[in-house]
Amino acid sequence: MSDPDDGASKDAAEPQPSASELIGAALGEAARRAGLDPAQSRSAGHVVWHAMGGVRGVLESILPSLAFLIAYTVTADPVTHQGDLWLSLAVSVGLAVVFTVIRIVMRQPAAAALGGLIAVVAAAALSLFTGRAQDNFVWGFITNGAYGTAFLVSALVGWSLIGLAAGFLMNEGTAWRRSPRKRRVFFWLAIAWAALFAARLAVQLPLYFAGNVAALGTLKLLMGLPLFAPLVAVTWLAVRALYPHRAK
Repeated sequence: MSDPDDGASKDAAEPQPSASELIGAALGEAARRAGLDPAQSRSAGHVVWHAMGGVRGVLESILPSLAFLIAYTVTADPVTHQGDLWLSLAVSVGLAVVFTVIRIVMRQPAAAALGGLIAVVAAAALSLFTGRAQDNFVWGFITNGAYGTAFLVSALVGWSLIGLAAGFLMNEGTAWRRSPRKRRVFFWLAIAWAALFAARLAVQLPLYFAGNVAALGTLKLLMGLPLFAPLVAVTWLAVRALYPHRAK
């Protein structure tokens, strides 16, 4: 007769996934949903467009900030250069709400739109609380700082976030860490992403402290998707080059 405790013993003996494996799985799944699986036979242009969410994703990323910038600039007083904060924020938040409602009505994944809506509302709330238009950009500074720090630290400690995601997607877990070439490539890719977020902060923070809302809003747009898209392409092509025989 078998011991009824055998099953429990076997389950207890099974190795539990490490923190790096859990993080890699989460990052890899997120990359796969964004269309960034390097094993797929797609062009770099297709991958970048999919990662940005197509036409709707681009509009959801750009229009709320662009609407705020236009409304604030158009209503700005020629002497004080201050625009109608309430109107500018209402237009920005309104667009984010519209995009979210459209996705829900069409029964499409609304996670990205909801995330954008929450960020827009949080930024607007802070700006209304302080009465300063430039505070509408604070949430962006926080996210850029958090992402940049995460990429930089992961590279410096030898556990590149790019490597963790790629290892999960390519079914090798953390085995890439035993390859000097892969570790080197993943290190520099993580540094490149950290540099992108750092550059945004370096350029935009002085404008924030100077209260130059027009320049700040403009540079936020110019340093958004126009810099994000090429770096996505470089990252995807570099990872594919490391796994030439794994493409489907």
